[in-house]
Amino acid sequence: MAETTPIASVPTARQIAAVVVGNALEFYDFVTYTFFAVQIGRALFPGDSAHKLILSLATFGVGFVTRPLGGFVIGRFADRRGRKPAMILSFALMGVGIVGLALTPSYAMAGMAAPILAVLFRLLQGFALGGEVGPNTAYLLEAAPPHRRGFFVSLHYATADLAVLAAGTIGFALSSLLTPDQLASWGWRIAFLAGAAIVPFGLMLRRTLVETLPAEEERPAAGASVRPFLVVAGAGMLILGAGTISNYTLDYLTTYAQTTLHMAVNTAFGATIMLGLVSVASDLTAGWLADRVGRKRLLILPWLSLLVLAVPSFLVLSRFPTPAALLAATALLSLLHIFGSTPAMLLFVEALPARIRAGSLGMVYALAIALFGGTAQVVETALIRWTGSPIAPGWYMTAAVAFGLLGTLLIREAPRPRRR
Repeated sequence: MAETTPIASVPTARQIAAVVVGNALEFYDFVTYTFFAVQIGRALFPGDSAHKLILSLATFGVGFVTRPLGGFVIGRFADRRGRKPAMILSFALMGVGIVGLALTPSYAMAGMAAPILAVLFRLLQGFALGGEVGPNTAYLLEAAPPHRRGFFVSLHYATADLAVLAAGTIGFALSSLLTPDQLASWGWRIAFLAGAAIVPFGLMLRRTLVETLPAEEERPAAGASVRPFLVVAGAGMLILGAGTISNYTLDYLTTYAQTTLHMAVNTAFGATIMLGLVSVASDLTAGWLADRVGRKRLLILPWLSLLVLAVPSFLVLSRFPTPAALLAATALLSLLHIFGSTPAMLLFVEALPARIRAGSLGMVYALAIALFGGTAQVVETALIRWTGSPIAPGWYMTAAVAFGLLGTLLIREAPRPRRR
């Protein structure tokens, strides 16, 4: 692993906020679409209820198509010109996409122009998010003291999950205060515009960042073998695929509770709030522990437990579709997912050479998300229909984690720096 050249001092709270506020908005926007997929389908797409939902989820998946392009273009920009300008660019593009989708006219008003505009704005959002993750994670790793890299990088995941919590809380409030027709007509738009309100603030903060891009002489030597990098990239694809499928399966519980378990909308959003609460606390704890016990030692037990418990959790939930069962299943699966995925991701990021870290991470992450994230909820919805089994998402999650564990075996863990 190539060592990172740290910045002169530990970054200030303002600088860390500049990084994580953008990450929070990026994920707030993406998961808000997931949570309001039913209502967006009713507003922007043609057909009956079932077709509207499928088209809405498919449009959510379309946003993943441009993620690899964003990861390559903005990630390479970050490796050549700096993390700071790359993060400013991705954040500004996301703001345009959020506002554009929120202001898209309904199908009843604009006809086919409505779904076309929705697809275009999702493509832009996917491009921006694909280019956000690499520079964002690279900055946190490079800015951190060596013995606290796990905790600093876990801030990336914690703010993403804080965005899930915020989206779930806003969704719960809107679904409780508005009628179903109001929620489908304009309520979901408020959720998107609430996120867009922090765009000017985030851009201002990101302009204050201190650059962490390593020096030119830290580029890989000409003629160096690419085989180790390909092994790391392949392992990273397996790890990120596992984390992505698990994560989007958990996000899918809100839609699953409404469409498969036939729960009330506000009850379904209760699962989202639980997911956000457990995840934010678990992310930071997992990062802190990873710095002390090591990446591989931490991830093994949670992911092995997830292999055993994912299917039974969905089985219990399908047989006892109560709010208590939904919250309990969400909390258990979220806890196991985070304590496995966070150290596994750290293992992969630290194995990447510093000078190509942002672009490489952005590409692998975006490809994994495009292949597994954009399809996860459509696949799980289709599996439930084809098999007639409400536990199909549990089997899909189990298979993904098995491949993720295989990926961790292919990467050699870097020695843990001692605290000075």
